[in-house]
Amino acid sequence: MSDEVMTIREMCDAFDVTPRTLRFYEAKELLFPIREGQKRLFTRRDRARLKLILRGKRFGFSLEDIRQLLDLYNMGDQQKTQLAETLKLARQRLDEMQRQRDELGQAIAELSEQIAWGDQQLADEGPEEAAAAE
Repeated sequence: MSDEVMTIREMCDAFDVTPRTLRFYEAKELLFPIREGQKRLFTRRDRARLKLILRGKRFGFSLEDIRQLLDLYNMGDQQKTQLAETLKLARQRLDEMQRQRDELGQAIAELSEQIAWGDQQLADEGPEEAAAAE
């Protein structure tokens, strides 16, 4: 992507998002395209922000969390505050994802046991019991 501005269509194609998504992010004050009438022109800064927004969404961060982190960029401390807050939030999210994974693993194991039990119950039925059940 060049340093030049991009239209909404070019942004959609480059990031595989819809125009509605870009307008939504603009309304949430996550993106700040240049407005020329109804036309939106996205700068290099907007492209970088969109890349971070999409990554944050993929990791499960809320849009409010993402907005707050992006707003820390201009603190004047070479992004140290932004990085520290991002790492804090990322660690919290990772802990949450690992807990969810563990809970899902347990649910999968329990469901697998129930399926095996059901299969065994059906296999234990003789042909005459299975026919009577139908």
